Amino acid sequence: MSTQLTSPASVGRSSVLADRLGVDSFAKDALMVLAGASLVGVLAQVSVPMWPVPITGQTLGVLIVGAILGARRGALSLLSYMLLGLAGMPWFSAASGGLAALAKPSFGYILGFIPAAWLIGKLSERAWDRHFWLSLAAFGGATLIPFIVGIPYMWAVLRIGGVSMSLTEALNAGFTPFIIGGIVKAAAGAAVVGGLWKAMGSGDASRS
Repeated sequence: MSTQLTSPASVGRSSVLADRLGVDSFAKDALMVLAGASLVGVLAQVSVPMWPVPITGQTLGVLIVGAILGARRGALSLLSYMLLGLAGMPWFSAASGGLAALAKPSFGYILGFIPAAWLIGKLSERAWDRHFWLSLAAFGGATLIPFIVGIPYMWAVLRIGGVSMSLTEALNAGFTPFIIGGIVKAAAGAAVVGGLWKAMGSGDASRS
């Protein structure tokens, strides 16, 4: 009989904050997925005045949900957020919802939330969320995903609607004004998730 040795780096490789909440079960996962979608829906209604555009809480919610739940549950949570919103749940920004959202230039960002949550969740499963600077890099990278999906979607919808816009103009309209807000939200998300690890007694959470 042989004994398989496991390196310290691989122990808890898939551990995220949600895994600290008891035994895994379908009911627990489903509840966390819906809770994550609800959190994003609530934060989507939050707007903080800032230059050059207000900061909304929607993307921050996406990042926190993905980091806490992990890649699979995080992506499912944002998929649920999108589908329930399209079904009429008024939890997109400005308390909107319904299939009409598909025709809005901003809907591509909501599509981008799904891979963004998956990415930050996958990095969190590798313990990037327990060290502030790694966490900041992870949150910053994931913040870019909605723009990668959203800007081409915005450009296409506007073109279909008869609005002539170059891709450079689309970048200036759909990305540049949000750079400062994105940095603030990445830092806030890294701080919140790192603080939760500390509160739950993880010795890994560190700002070093």
